[in-house]
Amino acid sequence: MSKTSQYTPPEVWKWDSESGGRFANINRPVAGATHEQDLPVGKHPLQLYSLATPNGVKVTVLLEELLALGKQEAEYDAFLINIEEGDQFGSGFVATNPNSKIPALLDRSTQPPTRVFESGAILVYLAEKFDAFLPKQPSARAECMSWLFWQMGSAPYLGGGFGHFYAYAPEKLEYPINRFTMEVKRQLDVLDRNLSSRRYLCGDDYNIADIANFAWYGTLVTGSIYDAQEFLDVNSYTHVVRWATEIQQRPAVQRGRRVNKIWGPEEERLAERHNASDLS
Repeated sequence: MSKTSQYTPPEVWKWDSESGGRFANINRPVAGATHEQDLPVGKHPLQLYSLATPNGVKVTVLLEELLALGKQEAEYDAFLINIEEGDQFGSGFVATNPNSKIPALLDRSTQPPTRVFESGAILVYLAEKFDAFLPKQPSARAECMSWLFWQMGSAPYLGGGFGHFYAYAPEKLEYPINRFTMEVKRQLDVLDRNLSSRRYLCGDDYNIADIANFAWYGTLVTGSIYDAQEFLDVNSYTHVVRWATEIQQRPAVQRGRRVNKIWGPEEERLAERHNASDLS
């Protein structure tokens, strides 16, 4: 790995070129829509606009888990938002999520329709709406919310930090890779220590904290993101691997991970919209 080249920041930063790397064409320092584009609307009250990234699959996994419980009101229409093509900057999507990030949910069962953005907020909204996967007892609920928000605060170091510099940056730089590798391994150790005495993150019951953390850390150790399992020595985190393997085998998790997935660069989108029942 090369050392980081010397860089002297200017007095005032100006956006004069793309940042480089896989997502350079969509990174920009301003918010708002870049083009007019209405969002499609399906037949169910719940409209999900997303992509099968770790943040996106949190929501589709929960929706599939709710359907598996028999919560028929959780039927949903899922529309693919291709972030590499800039779909998230269309006017309709920005109206649903002013932050222009997936996932975004529109609940048309309320008047006016309720918009929910940020994956953690969507998980809590759906768990409360359907009274499932979120403990009611105050201390148990607090534990669940603590692990949920731990994930929300920690994953940017994994994705935007480690993932970017290890897998997506235009060149390998020793300092940022070492810096974020150290933090990701610390996070895996946090999870491993907790799971050494618990089946799931909060104890015996599977809940939205597990769903959120599995989407990032579970897929990291089972080999789905960044191709960094050997580099991170993920098998040394035996309790995380055990936990992730168990969750990965749940049928609803498998279904949820297939929704809004772009299967490969050589293939066209298999579908612009997936009805949840079509994936069972």
